Amino acid sequence: MSVELTLLRSLMQKDFYDDHKGIKCPDRLFSKDVRKIKNTLDYAMDLHDKDVTVDELNALFDVQNTTMTTANKEAYQIIFTKLGNQKPMHQDIAQEVFSKLFQQVIGEDIANLGFDYVNGQKNSLEPLRKLLNDYQDNFIPNLTVEWDEMSIDTLLKANDIQSQWKFNIPTLARRIEGISGGHLVIIGARPNTGKTSFHASLVASEGGFASQGAKCLIFCNEESTDRVGSRYLSSATNMSMDEVKGNTALASKRYDPVNANISVKDTTGKGMDWVEAVVKAYEPDIVVLDMGDKFASRTGDRSDIYLKEAAIHARNIAKQYKCAILWMSQLSAEAEGKIMVDQSMLEGSKTGKASEADLMILISKDPVIEGCEGEDTIRHLVIAKNKLKGGWHGKIDVQLDGERARFTA
Repeated sequence: MSVELTLLRSLMQKDFYDDHKGIKCPDRLFSKDVRKIKNTLDYAMDLHDKDVTVDELNALFDVQNTTMTTANKEAYQIIFTKLGNQKPMHQDIAQEVFSKLFQQVIGEDIANLGFDYVNGQKNSLEPLRKLLNDYQDNFIPNLTVEWDEMSIDTLLKANDIQSQWKFNIPTLARRIEGISGGHLVIIGARPNTGKTSFHASLVASEGGFASQGAKCLIFCNEESTDRVGSRYLSSATNMSMDEVKGNTALASKRYDPVNANISVKDTTGKGMDWVEAVVKAYEPDIVVLDMGDKFASRTGDRSDIYLKEAAIHARNIAKQYKCAILWMSQLSAEAEGKIMVDQSMLEGSKTGKASEADLMILISKDPVIEGCEGEDTIRHLVIAKNKLKGGWHGKIDVQLDGERARFTA
């Protein structure tokens, strides 16, 4: 009864009532007792061009039903007390509920007619034609849309927060200032190129998201949390693990303030529903999915389809909970040895998940030169997709310090 009383409470608002009276609000939507009160409301709305209060409706109902037994009066008084405790639904929600209930009622009528046709009780289509003619203009509900604010001040404010969390690699920040809640960023690379060090550097190193005050959740299903945690420790302190071991006091001084904003969790076997539940509970600013593809639920043989579904889910999480999601991904063997890589080289989904990204950063390195023994520290950040402010695309050269898990200009 609580739902129908809430709907009745909404109908006591004159504007809402006028949009849903008559054929749009069949009596069958309500139970017998509530329907009787609804009939009194119809009478009141016909007489008065204003909202009706619960006390006014109660008084009018009593006047119209003077012959009721004491038991019936007490029963209806309980209903009115419950009605008084109900708050009107938000109009958009109430309209949707009315629409669904209205469609169910019409569906039942159509089903009953179909049963009569099947059993030979009716042999003319006229009853069905009349039913459809009566309701065709009302099957789609009237909606009152609350339009989004588009004033200059609102748009300028939105533009300012598009880069709430700044990139701490100067050459990258000059091209793309940063990211903010609602953004899905896909970061792809071949194995052993530095994906984990890259997100560790963005989050934990000097000037990174964590030191800017962002609450960061790191979900790992590729490497162990110990290994990922070591990268974050090295990145935050700018020290190799041997250097940390040799000077834990200095390491602690550098690491502890950053670590306060970072939480790491082994998420092997977890899916996007679990991710959403944690994001809802902990309200982070930055979420790293390493690896993003492994959070997808395999709903068939086509990886491009289920990876796209997972990417859509991730983007919806980012928008609904106002966090930025970094989705780490592998590049296929096609990208091996290439500097200029593109989104078609994403493993498992050349276009599906890529279509959901606001920003795509692909990491490549120089081809291996036979006989060259020097350490390869040069990395290339290829901005393959960019829907953010400025929309810049191109290649940025950076340095990787593998021991300290840092990307620098």
